[in-house]
Amino acid sequence: MQIELDGNIINVIVERKRIKNVYFRFKEDDTLYVTCHKLIPDIEIKRLIKRNESSILRMYYKSKKRNDNNQIFTYLGIPHTKVFDETLKHTYVEDGFIYSKNESSFDKWYKQECLRVFEIRINNWLPYFDNIPKFSLRIRKMTTRWGVNNVTKRIITLNSELLKKDISLIDYVIVHELCHFYEANHSSRFWYQVSLRYPDYKKARKELRD
Repeated sequence: MQIELDGNIINVIVERKRIKNVYFRFKEDDTLYVTCHKLIPDIEIKRLIKRNESSILRMYYKSKKRNDNNQIFTYLGIPHTKVFDETLKHTYVEDGFIYSKNESSFDKWYKQECLRVFEIRINNWLPYFDNIPKFSLRIRKMTTRWGVNNVTKRIITLNSELLKKDISLIDYVIVHELCHFYEANHSSRFWYQVSLRYPDYKKARKELRD
């Protein structure tokens, strides 16, 4: 079903359930989803949409603005445009675009790409360290830290948001966390270990703070 509101042709998907009220919401595809009782006919749904036109339009423009912003994804420090195509089986990056089936497939790729990139960079830096114990790598989104090293449990956790940063900044965070196996604090001895492997660490810290 489609309906025109303020010159916008909006796709409408109706979900009928055993409920009394009618609910309107927009998803990432800018489609209006209407949840209502199973006996309400389409003509009544259109009438209800028209009656609530002003509030639905506010929801529509808010959703559209949010989705437009979400189409740009910074990958390894470079802005890329996300393109969704339901015919795609795999997500891939090419010439400034990230092609994926849908948002769910993109999120799955994002998690896998974090693991792939971070493991490559860790393996690149390990030869610069001696006597590093065997450790596990975990990835999750964090709001206040780029990385954490649980020295006791031998677990390094990296922030998934790092995938948006330049490789040089990813490297700094990895060097930082690996150095915690030598010094579990932020003493002068710790920063000395960091500086031996990453001399521009102060610049990297500033970029990550900004």
